[in-house]
Amino acid sequence: MEISQLTPLLLAAYLLGSIPSAVWIGRAFFNIDVREHGSGNAGATNTLRVLGKPAGISVLIVDLLKGLAAVSLLHFFSTLAPETQVFRKHQLFLGLAAVIGHVYPIFAGFKGGKGIATLLGMVIGISWPVAILCALVFICTVWLSKYVSLGSMMGAAFSPIFVRFIYGADETFFLYFCLAIAGMVVYTHRANIQRLRAGTESKFSFNKKPEINTP
Repeated sequence: MEISQLTPLLLAAYLLGSIPSAVWIGRAFFNIDVREHGSGNAGATNTLRVLGKPAGISVLIVDLLKGLAAVSLLHFFSTLAPETQVFRKHQLFLGLAAVIGHVYPIFAGFKGGKGIATLLGMVIGISWPVAILCALVFICTVWLSKYVSLGSMMGAAFSPIFVRFIYGADETFFLYFCLAIAGMVVYTHRANIQRLRAGTESKFSFNKKPEINTP
């Protein structure tokens, strides 16, 4: 597949990623913009914190599906054989477009979330073993520390190690891509890092009452 053929799919992946599930669910069912409450982030964690479990879980599922759907486009519009390095490379580009769409959504004034759930959905569609291992690192880190931001950064940081462990030296591009993504995740969490250092970062609790009274 040539770049000219991939371009429409990149645009479609970006538009998929731009679906602002947290913003739309908050406005449609609670008449609020989650970006004006809590951490100001349009993601599943802040939605859970502000609006409660049903809204937070709904946003998480939609954001996961955005990344998964973006990389799955290639299965319908490419003649490349799946599981080849070229196929996976194109999937990575599509997944990145979806993550960028989540962070800078055209449908929500280019102010979105941090892309972690969309990123995980992308990795599920490309390599479910890597996704499972990253998710386990995330869950263990959050369980021990109670910090979702730290779990996100740790999961991303371990992704290149898991790629190398599973694929060896055969997936150099995937490895470097995960290194770049890990850097991006740390960058998007720079405010969280400052709060972690200051001891003011909010701790996660699934049973905590939402900040806003919900029906």
